[in-house]
Amino acid sequence: MKIFTAEQIRNWDQFTISHEPISSIQLMERASMAVANWISEHCKSHKKIAVFCGAGNNGGDGLAVSRILYQKGFDVEIFVRDPKSKFSADASVNLKRLRDFSGISVRKFNDVDEYHFDEKTIIVDALFGTGLSRPLEGNYKELVEQLNLKSNTRISIDVPSGMLSDSVSEAGAVVMKADYTLSFQCWKRSFLHPETGKYTGKTIILDIGLDKKYSEITETEYIVIDDPLIDSVFRARDEFSHKGNYGKVAIAGGSYGKIGAVVLATKSALRAGAGLTFTLAPDCGYEILQTSCPEAMFIKGGEALIEEFKFDADMVCGIGPGLGTHAETGKSLIDFLKNYSQPLVLDADALNIISQKQSNIELIPKRSIITPHPKEFERLFGSTKNSFERLELARKKAKELNIYIVLKDHHTQIVSPEGKVYYNITGNAGLAKGGSGDILTGVLTSLLAQGYSQEHACIFGVWLHGKAADFSIKKHSKESMLPTDVIDEFGQVFEDVNKRTVKYL
Repeated sequence: MKIFTAEQIRNWDQFTISHEPISSIQLMERASMAVANWISEHCKSHKKIAVFCGAGNNGGDGLAVSRILYQKGFDVEIFVRDPKSKFSADASVNLKRLRDFSGISVRKFNDVDEYHFDEKTIIVDALFGTGLSRPLEGNYKELVEQLNLKSNTRISIDVPSGMLSDSVSEAGAVVMKADYTLSFQCWKRSFLHPETGKYTGKTIILDIGLDKKYSEITETEYIVIDDPLIDSVFRARDEFSHKGNYGKVAIAGGSYGKIGAVVLATKSALRAGAGLTFTLAPDCGYEILQTSCPEAMFIKGGEALIEEFKFDADMVCGIGPGLGTHAETGKSLIDFLKNYSQPLVLDADALNIISQKQSNIELIPKRSIITPHPKEFERLFGSTKNSFERLELARKKAKELNIYIVLKDHHTQIVSPEGKVYYNITGNAGLAKGGSGDILTGVLTSLLAQGYSQEHACIFGVWLHGKAADFSIKKHSKESMLPTDVIDEFGQVFEDVNKRTVKYL
């Protein structure tokens, strides 16, 4: 799914109006109906709705939603700054339509102090949409601050009021803290970054029937990974294939006390489908690896740490899990990279070793994949003010170095050398445990060995990793879920994708 800027979304509305044809007020009605239907379906135990409307088209949506919910049997109260103030043309139409419904009252923001918010009251935020370009001020700021203190469920229409669609708000800006955001047609970038996404609650994308042609012909560098993209990337297995068709993986890592990390990476490489899997690790990990991963083959790398990196030419390497940053291991890795040119996957301590000297970054082989978390990224490339700036720096570095950067975060971003950004929306806070990144290293290396391109390996691998975690929390919860539990769910993810993409009678 493509992500468009606020300006592109406004153009999409106009494109739809001119090509269907449909009027702007009819399009507003369509969007409002989608919102009202979602609320009606998911809030059946709530009958009291307080809708806060601005004077623009987002407020017009709120006015129309109020009317539709009232017709569905909800007790609706509307709050506006001043019923006599100037509204947008479409909002004015919907305000006039309310005159036919004596059961709906329109109050001023000042009346909110007298309104009884019982525990069943839902607050609907329709103050400002994607057109907002500055922080909330005056009455609007005070109102949002007041509503944020309420314990009631808050639902924002399109975007939480006070949030900018395409960037982070300035420090101290007031934003509605929504429990749900019902947004139209596509994701907004601000939903996907930690500084701003924390305000959206659970994001629901409602299809309001905007013209598909616009999405097809309009370019954007930002994309959300969704099922159609995964289905186009996935490579189903040929029934007449053999292990030689699915590549050789070499996972290099581990050190005394950190063998578990390389075990996790090895297990995930196996579960992700590699034909043959080898593990280069210190001798102290031999029995552990042979016992826990009997399907993998062991390559001795030293006594307590890896003293030499040695791989066959046809192996695809993933280096870093539990590697440690001992000076001897660091020297061996840098010497290896000086003489190695094939794309590989670098994570964890491999990145920490590289970051010890800026010139080491140039040794990363072209078209390789690196998977830094925010601190590792900072060590490699420097600090940034926020995640938006970090992403733009990653785009710059991916292009300069001709590599793929997987920025691990709540919504992990995949950055290609061509400047494309893919946001992943699978996964959950259960992955916030040591070992989760090691699993991802194994998956990415395995997919590369199986013949996926770097871009497709990143897209499918990051999605698979998160999707398995989503299955896992159903059994274990976010708190108790383990990285090994995530690996155990790979099979269910592959089964689901096969069902969607492989044609059987």
